[in-house]
Amino acid sequence: MEFSQEELSRYNRQMMMDGWGEETQKKIKASTVFIAGAGGLGSPVSIYLAVAGVGRIRICDFDSPDWSNLNRQILHNHNRIGTNKAVSAKQTLSELNPHIEIEAFTDKIVAENVDELVGNADLILDCMDNFPTRYLLNESAIRKNIPLVHGSIWGLDGRITFIKSPETPCLRCYFPESPPKEVFPVLGATPGVIGTLQAMEALKYLSGIGKPLKGKLLVWSGNDMSFKTFRGFKDPDCPTCGTRS
Repeated sequence: MEFSQEELSRYNRQMMMDGWGEETQKKIKASTVFIAGAGGLGSPVSIYLAVAGVGRIRICDFDSPDWSNLNRQILHNHNRIGTNKAVSAKQTLSELNPHIEIEAFTDKIVAENVDELVGNADLILDCMDNFPTRYLLNESAIRKNIPLVHGSIWGLDGRITFIKSPETPCLRCYFPESPPKEVFPVLGATPGVIGTLQAMEALKYLSGIGKPLKGKLLVWSGNDMSFKTFRGFKDPDCPTCGTRS
């Protein structure tokens, strides 16, 4: 796998880091990620993975942007109102980095198609806004033995964890029940913070550099700029990954 001179220039600053170099960049280029959701979280996640040179990005969203999305969903703009979000995402990401492959999926993620949509991804990025779909991604990650980076936000607050079952608690261990479905408040910078942290977790895992947030839930409060880390515990009675019959 060789890089063009443009690519070497594009990735030069990250290849300067200790332990990165051209060989690690080749690992990034050979990687495939599945990003579920092209909204508030999916925007910074996909943008930072694209510009870092992740070779293949599979991004899925069945919805289209409206005016209320534009305070945070920076993949899209007012000219894309009514355009499918995954299609819009592909356009933006291809313009940001023409050296990578972007696959846009306009399907709604359901139990019947989740494994096919995830495909041969090395990593799943949970950028959804509802827990029923998050649980489907969690189950697919376990079946396919693929790590999952979960991020969620509300107002000025956010949470993130790196899940690799059975090594870590699964998503249902952390969040046993789905919160009520509702339109929730959010400042655009909040998914910007959490989505960027998700991208960081993804790049650490794909490069093999740094320690992923395994078995820990990071909670960020934008109100007072505090970060708190909580240890996660596997629930033996978890309906998804539990070992107790």
